[in-house]
Amino acid sequence: MKVVAQRPESLTDAPFHYCPGCTHGIIHRLVAECLDELNLREQAIGICPVGCAVLAYDYFNCDMLEAAHGRAPAIATGIKRLLPDRLVFTYQGDGDLASIGMGEIVHASGRGENITVIFVNNAIYGMTGGQMAPTTLLGQVTTTSPYGRTAEQAGYPLKMAELLAQNQGAAYICRTAVNNPANVMRTKKAIKKAFQTQMQAKGFSMVEILSTCPTNWGLSPLEALEWLEKNMIPYYPLGEFKVS
Repeated sequence: MKVVAQRPESLTDAPFHYCPGCTHGIIHRLVAECLDELNLREQAIGICPVGCAVLAYDYFNCDMLEAAHGRAPAIATGIKRLLPDRLVFTYQGDGDLASIGMGEIVHASGRGENITVIFVNNAIYGMTGGQMAPTTLLGQVTTTSPYGRTAEQAGYPLKMAELLAQNQGAAYICRTAVNNPANVMRTKKAIKKAFQTQMQAKGFSMVEILSTCPTNWGLSPLEALEWLEKNMIPYYPLGEFKVS
């Protein structure tokens, strides 16, 4: 019998712990497929965040480390400078990267560190109970903005791809989504391009991926995909913001 689909070698057989409808699983698979197709699994070193993907070391079948909250780019910097022939990537959520880790990510991109960041933006703090994140949309209801986020009280949602693309050290910055098959394929293409950018020693690369959080959004998995398309993509436009 011909095999047409199977688990990527860069994923273990451990069952994901993510909530039903969460798109972290899709993103994990895409990263793993890119590692396999580029033949980089034995060279890859990943850094896990503090957040919903804190257990990513159980799922990726490559060398993985755990970082303190927001500090994944710092660990990635040290590893890549010590082992420049390795593919070093961080996997971070919006709270980890854009809040407590803001200083780390801005300066890593500014220095042009030759690392790759997989940035999962679901517009909310997932693991800790659905609080407002730096990426939470105006009007969006969370546990800490029960009447919806307002610009007067909390400012505007941060657009990380646009922000980091301004840094001279950034070589490849892209924003994609995983709400439908076409965008899933575009996301895979962007991740592969980011990995290639690093292996060609061009500098810092990041793929921001718009993702869902049905549990904390209070929606069904299907409703969450529709909400992402209707609300997130208009504010966070998809596309490449920096290509070197």
